[in-house]
Amino acid sequence: MNGSFDSGFGRGFGSNFGSGSGGPGGPNPWEFLDQLRSMFEQRTSTPRMARGDVRTAVLSLLAEQPMHGYQIISEIEQRSGGSWKPSAGSVYPTLQLLADEGLIEATEADGRKTYALTDAGRDAAEEAAGRAAPWEAQRSSGMGALPKAGIELAQAAAQVGRTGSPEQVAEAVAVLEEARRRLYSILAQG
Repeated sequence: MNGSFDSGFGRGFGSNFGSGSGGPGGPNPWEFLDQLRSMFEQRTSTPRMARGDVRTAVLSLLAEQPMHGYQIISEIEQRSGGSWKPSAGSVYPTLQLLADEGLIEATEADGRKTYALTDAGRDAAEEAAGRAAPWEAQRSSGMGALPKAGIELAQAAAQVGRTGSPEQVAEAVAVLEEARRRLYSILAQG
């Protein structure tokens, strides 16, 4: 990409946005959007939660009903409004640790392990019940929702740029310019 991200970002999506290629008019807008997406993914991706938060979340969910690992991951993502999706690399070791501690037990059916609380696990879940669930803190902070929306917008704009007709690209530019103006107006209201 020609120029730095900051200089391209500072200019906004002005008249050079739909110019197509790098060259004298400025950076290629689709490269710019890819770089914007990368910035969101690198700097503001879903915050990493502490292992204790994963543990608390697993215990809270299993207190409601037995689940398999993928269900736990999906349920956390849904309850956090998409702002926290723990990786399998954090959930499955936590499940193993909880099993080693005697707090959960696994049963296997159709090649899939389903986890359920033991009596000791129910006691541990009740102790944690007085505190807010980890996904509640994520959801109430709003962290993750804006970067996710920005990434999805950048992906859609890049797709229009790669496959759209010149008329579709021009229409997409107008939509993005309007979105930029509306975002700044939100800040101006506060």
